[in-house]
Amino acid sequence: MSLVEKHITAVMRQVASQDVVELDHPYAKAQTVASLAYIAEAYGFRYADARLEGDPQHKSLHVYLVRDDDDRARQRAAANAAAFPQAGAGGAVPGMRPGTLTPLPEAEAEVDLLRALIRFDTAGAAGDPKKFLTMSWAIPLVLVPLGVLTGKHLVLFPLAAALPVLLLVALRINVRKRAKLAERLEAAGCTPVRDQQGRERYVRPVPHDA
Repeated sequence: MSLVEKHITAVMRQVASQDVVELDHPYAKAQTVASLAYIAEAYGFRYADARLEGDPQHKSLHVYLVRDDDDRARQRAAANAAAFPQAGAGGAVPGMRPGTLTPLPEAEAEVDLLRALIRFDTAGAAGDPKKFLTMSWAIPLVLVPLGVLTGKHLVLFPLAAALPVLLLVALRINVRKRAKLAERLEAAGCTPVRDQQGRERYVRPVPHDA
């Protein structure tokens, strides 16, 4: 069984038995996970959130989808179950080229939109401005006294000056990245919202009809 087939089988097992699908792929690209999310949506689920979880050195991408109770979603799931009876068992799946997670032309726009949503949500989690600013202030407050106490000021003083600058540059890059993604999402008809944690999110108007 290929890696692609393993990913699809894992998704189909969750679709058949759970109300929440979790896609957890430490090394997968957003494109791959977006394709898997598309497949889950074809069987009555809807994208809910994406987060980077784990320690700073070993973060993994987690994407969550929830079962959609809308009549159209149930009809879509039933239609795809009938049209793709071998999905998850090595057979074809909705919207993908056979044996791959490469979208067919009719699915490309929706997969690209899912990828943009995933990237926007994870960029927000990874680039919290408050966290970056707090760290940029904290680093000199720790390294300067440490340099005085240890006598290693030739090493620690330059770090105390350089690291905050690098953090602020990274923050600025992340802000620009999210702004471009926001423009793309709004152009696709997505609506900006705030979730219960105060995070800026985007909601798609309707699910796809794969």
